[in-house]
Amino acid sequence: MPNSYTTLWTNDLCRELERSGYGGSRPTMLFGGAHPSLPSFLRAGVKPGDLIHPVRVLRTRLHVLGAMEVSRILPYEDAGSLLHDDDYAKLLDWKPLKVGCVSEVVVGPPGAPLDFDTVVPPELLERLTFTSRRGERSLKYVEDGRLTRSVSLQGIYRLAPESAAELHRLVLECANGRASTSKHRLISGGRS
Repeated sequence: MPNSYTTLWTNDLCRELERSGYGGSRPTMLFGGAHPSLPSFLRAGVKPGDLIHPVRVLRTRLHVLGAMEVSRILPYEDAGSLLHDDDYAKLLDWKPLKVGCVSEVVVGPPGAPLDFDTVVPPELLERLTFTSRRGERSLKYVEDGRLTRSVSLQGIYRLAPESAAELHRLVLECANGRASTSKHRLISGGRS
């Protein structure tokens, strides 16, 4: 059974992606490495078929930015020779995600569109649970539905199945809502 993971993106990276017009883009590449600011997906136990949810913490709120299924994980130095030309072009498209010392490339089919406004509701934030070989743990530093510190999200962490399902449902609801809004704008001639 596939697992779901979170990976924390910095607010600086999210602002850069927003400024560069990546909102609504469907990620096909993610990058990992050995540095805490760009952690290793392989070391976290990520495998093909797993789902990655990029998240950010902004003003005590947890935002889920989207989701991407993992097809394969490649050594970065071999990506040029292992990727098909179309996929190599996608590698270049997602260059802003390459922050720090990159050692691996996570490749997948187009994921859920990036949405920088999707806030995890306080009640879900309080229930959010992660799992590891040591057992399950709740998200730390949650007070009154707010996340006071992001330290317990820094890295790549496997979600407990119930939390994974709820987080993914939130991503899909937001993606479907965005698609409905775009369709409505097209039908109404650009006005909503």
